[in-house]
Amino acid sequence: MTMKLELTRRQALLAGVGAVAVASGLGAGARPAVAATEDANALIMEFTGGAEPAMGRVTLDVPEIAENGNTVPMDVFVESPMTDEDHVTDVLIVADGNPRAGVATFHFSPMSGVAQANTRIRLAGTQNVIAVAKMSDGSVFMDRKEVKVTIGGCGG
Repeated sequence: MTMKLELTRRQALLAGVGAVAVASGLGAGARPAVAATEDANALIMEFTGGAEPAMGRVTLDVPEIAENGNTVPMDVFVESPMTDEDHVTDVLIVADGNPRAGVATFHFSPMSGVAQANTRIRLAGTQNVIAVAKMSDGSVFMDRKEVKVTIGGCGG
């Protein structure tokens, strides 16, 4: 005996939406802000090898107020001669209020000529955006800016 199951388009759509809702509820996407900040600090410590970044040499340019967290413009610049002896190797971008704090990592070499990158990032809500630069001599520098988000971008 065979049974034929027929679904209308509406029933199939509702089943799909329900499955997505259940899957997102089971995920780790909705963590408290404290856990996100700890995640950001852990990422920075791992990136720096435990060294405490000094303020300076890094300029992080993000808007003070972002009307939409889905697309926040970001520019990072690190003062460096970019020579074989003295250059930026990596820059880590962290958002301490996102469900996953790591936003981007940029890699540089002396051939880059300048240690600068720009992109658009996604922010879940008002939070700190942190840029940490690792230099060829092992020193690390950072800049931190708070961005006030009026419409969240990561499910907020």
